[in-house]
Amino acid sequence: MDDLLTDAVKALLTDHCTPAVVRAIEAGQPHGALWQQLEASGFADALVPETAGGAGLTLAEVYPVLELCGSWAVPVPLGETLLARGLLVHSGVSAPSGSVVFGMGQLASDGRLHCAQVRCAAKADWVLVSCGGVCRLLPAAESQLEVAGFCLDAQVSWPQSAWDEAQQVPGTHDLVSLQAALYAAQLAGALMTVFSRTLHYANDRHQFGKPIGKFQAIQHQLSVMSEHAFAARMAAQLGLCAAGQVPDRLRVAMAKARTSEAALEVAGLSHAIHGAIGFTREFDLQLYTRRLHAWRQAAGSESFWHDVLGQALLDSTEPLSLDQIRTLTDTVF
Repeated sequence: MDDLLTDAVKALLTDHCTPAVVRAIEAGQPHGALWQQLEASGFADALVPETAGGAGLTLAEVYPVLELCGSWAVPVPLGETLLARGLLVHSGVSAPSGSVVFGMGQLASDGRLHCAQVRCAAKADWVLVSCGGVCRLLPAAESQLEVAGFCLDAQVSWPQSAWDEAQQVPGTHDLVSLQAALYAAQLAGALMTVFSRTLHYANDRHQFGKPIGKFQAIQHQLSVMSEHAFAARMAAQLGLCAAGQVPDRLRVAMAKARTSEAALEVAGLSHAIHGAIGFTREFDLQLYTRRLHAWRQAAGSESFWHDVLGQALLDSTEPLSLDQIRTLTDTVF
């Protein structure tokens, strides 16, 4: 199943999500053509039960799709929509057509619902907002957007009446953990792409009569990048190792902390190896390293999730043991 799914997603993204398409959408050009191709493929309904028209997969089974969203720097919220639709349908709410992103809301003194930074909000049709322990689905078209941070992200707000009238999602949902698991997977994909592109560049770029990848200093940097990239992938897989629609919070904490740590190291080393060309707008590397920095902060950086793990250790009635570590990390991919 993993190979079939991975091959299908790779083929789709290779044809329709080229660096030129990513640049165009980031520059403000319409994203509808790309989104229509992705939605028509059915991948956005991978978590939706078969009885509701989806594929009925688990979080662990959709990991390849989320990782490849990072590998191809997908500039529309495919991963967010995939997770949101699964959550909605399993909560008894019909998933809307169009793309869905996540927002953490707060009712402000000005009477409006504010979401400080919504990832990929500029390309979304709906926002699944968590506010005061309640989740509701709000239309992006009725919101006020202000660009915030990464070019596809935005601060989003609605009048309180829109929040009061929006459809509520039954149950209690930890959207932060779900987002963190998503961005850990996307970070893992982007990390592997940055590493492979840097390795290819080091083998092609010649200096003093031989590839720069033959110099010991560069080889050391590449080995460090490799260590971080593959460790991050393993951690991200652990974060989504769940049978249902809800990832384990401690596994998510390990995944997001490890992938966020790797993002800083790999981005820095890749630019060091590429030299000045790596920082240019025309060179594709920046499409991925900018996302490493943006996704590192999304849904909590490594320091936030280290605190979560530390607090869980302090709250435990038993000292951390090898058995507890095995429980969190023992799984089969």
